[in-house]
Amino acid sequence: LTPAEIAKRVANGRAVLIDVREPSEWEAGVAAPALLLPLSDLRGERKSWAPVLAKHRDKELILYCRSGNRSGQAASILSGEGFRTANGGSFGRWASSGELTRTP
Repeated sequence: LTPAEIAKRVANGRAVLIDVREPSEWEAGVAAPALLLPLSDLRGERKSWAPVLAKHRDKELILYCRSGNRSGQAASILSGEGFRTANGGSFGRWASSGELTRTP
C-alpha cells in the first residue's frame, strides 16, 4: 500500500492507521491520521490498545514503524487475534511521500 492509498482508506473510514513506534520516536513526526500506540503496550498491558481494538474491530488496521519490522510484528500479533491488518512499512516512506505529517 502506498501512503496515498492508506490515507484514502483512513479518510473513508475503512481503515485505521497506527504508529507502533515508542513515544520517544514520535518526536521526529508522525503520519497525520495515525493513532499513536506503541508495540510495547500491545505486547504488555494494552492500556492504550484495548479501547482502540474494541472500537475498530471491524476496520482494517494499517500499522507502521521506523523500518517496517515492528509494524510487521504487530500485524502478525493482531491478525492472529482475528483482526484485518496490513503492514504500512516505514515512517520514512510516509514522510517522503508528501502526505501530511504532524508532531505529536
